[in-house]
Amino acid sequence: MSGEEELHNSPIGVFDSGVGGLTVAREIMRQLPNERIVYFGDTARVPYGNKSKETVTKFSRQIVRFLQTQQVKAIVVACNTASAYALDELEKEVDIPIVGVVKPGARAAISATQNGKIGVVATEATISSGIYNRYIQENNPGAQVLGKACPLFVPLVEEGLWEDPVTEEIARRYLTELIDVGIDTLILGCTHYPMIRSTVGKIMGDQVTLVNPAYETARELKGLLREKGLESEHRPGLGTELYRFFVSDAADKFQKFANSILTYGILSAKVINIEEY
Repeated sequence: MSGEEELHNSPIGVFDSGVGGLTVAREIMRQLPNERIVYFGDTARVPYGNKSKETVTKFSRQIVRFLQTQQVKAIVVACNTASAYALDELEKEVDIPIVGVVKPGARAAISATQNGKIGVVATEATISSGIYNRYIQENNPGAQVLGKACPLFVPLVEEGLWEDPVTEEIARRYLTELIDVGIDTLILGCTHYPMIRSTVGKIMGDQVTLVNPAYETARELKGLLREKGLESEHRPGLGTELYRFFVSDAADKFQKFANSILTYGILSAKVINIEEY
């Protein structure tokens, strides 16, 4: 196999602070069925949403170093907090394409809004970083961006309470102020949130477009691989391990959650010591 062919067939590295990035991996599986994936979930150090920029950047560097040992041809930072805090640094340090989840979602919201009022629901860190505000206003100075931290959404998703009355009640409390100001577009700015999309959609109503950055990120990755000539042209042969999963802790819990959201059943997730990288 030539070096170029080997590169085409190399996997895509995807990482997140835990299980939320599986919604991004799921979109990549759907939209790029020929691609192999190496996924890393930092389950020992989750959540990233309440950690400092320095800490999140340090963790992200360690994970990128690990993914590079897996000969990945591109990296997807499938975590809004890491995209907000670490992506700029990582882009300078890594010589392969690297994609975050913030910009694709922000671009989709700019295209979708009619009245220029865009809401963002996310973790405390993503909201306080102001990254969605900055990026949207750079590209659409007239837009009004309203952020709302929704810290309880992640534990509710991880407990599997996707369409539960408790989730609906909490979502209603979080979302009321965004409804009151009349947003017409809402970015689900945390990779866990697509799992409660139907609950959020029910509360926001049909007049509000929901933007799922996981879907937009997979689209962006597809375009980038094509542009760089890195697409895998054929589906890997039988017996090829398409998807590999690594975590820093609690493999059983990760596997259970992964199997609840991925149509492709995962047989195992290997625990590695990420601090070694």
